[in-house]
Amino acid sequence: MKVFVTGANGYIGFHVASAFRRAGHEVWGLVRSEKKAHTIAMHEIRPVIGSMQHPDSYRQIAEQCAALIHAAVDYQADTFSLDRKTMEVLLTVGKRDSQPKTVVYTSGTWVYGDTRGKIVDEGVSLRPAPLVAGRPDIERIVLSASDVRGVVVRPGCVYGRQGGLTGMWFDGPDKGKPIQVIGDGNNRWAMVHIDDLAEGYLRAAESGLSGEVFNLTDHSSATLREMAGAVARATGYTGQTQFVPDDEASYTLDGFAECLTLDQRVDSSKATRLLGWQPKHHGFIDEVETYFQSWKAAQYA
Repeated sequence: MKVFVTGANGYIGFHVASAFRRAGHEVWGLVRSEKKAHTIAMHEIRPVIGSMQHPDSYRQIAEQCAALIHAAVDYQADTFSLDRKTMEVLLTVGKRDSQPKTVVYTSGTWVYGDTRGKIVDEGVSLRPAPLVAGRPDIERIVLSASDVRGVVVRPGCVYGRQGGLTGMWFDGPDKGKPIQVIGDGNNRWAMVHIDDLAEGYLRAAESGLSGEVFNLTDHSSATLREMAGAVARATGYTGQTQFVPDDEASYTLDGFAECLTLDQRVDSSKATRLLGWQPKHHGFIDEVETYFQSWKAAQYA
């Protein structure tokens, strides 16, 4: 099928677009520049130069596609206002064909807030962290849309390849600086490897399901303190890990600091049951040396 992906040069969007292409689909990706267009074209993703701020730059291509995947985030703008506008455009486009299109929205597990040691699934009430308070409303728009197959994906914290959130831990030792962890390090993140995440998007779009939410997380349960220790071993760092209180970190990271201190355990068995999805990577600690080498290579690419 024909697939359109926003944010096709981004961390999530690129790997999602690549997964669809490997599966034999014809893929178009939205990028902002000729340089980024060249990058994704090398991976057989057909570039569409434009932006979410200008829907006419991508609308015509999106109308030709059976699956529309929103994987972009623009932190330079009013993030969720633009997010909502983009989803409204994609949902409108999705209704124009004789056959309903699949429209996938990227949310995230931070909409659950702190799960306080409990394992949560898609059926629980949401208590989103303030930074992502705009996401549940957009989720509802997608899930309630008629004449399209609306699907919401909630990834955990993504790791692997060029880095994700774990890249900030590698960055310090690589520059001769301490490993920094926001909070006391006793919390756990819901996590997922980027390749497993991309496979989840592929299965969700190919499934034909509609009105569904899918958590995509692995089965790891290491604390941030344990993960920081693994980073120290992988990087050869012998100093003390710095644990930065979240109220202190919020001066520079704002609401992002609170999200990094969330303690989350998130169940993804629904994706296994309905999509046949199984994470093949079993946690950041398991292959931390590989992830460090991959992240480091990406810094010089």
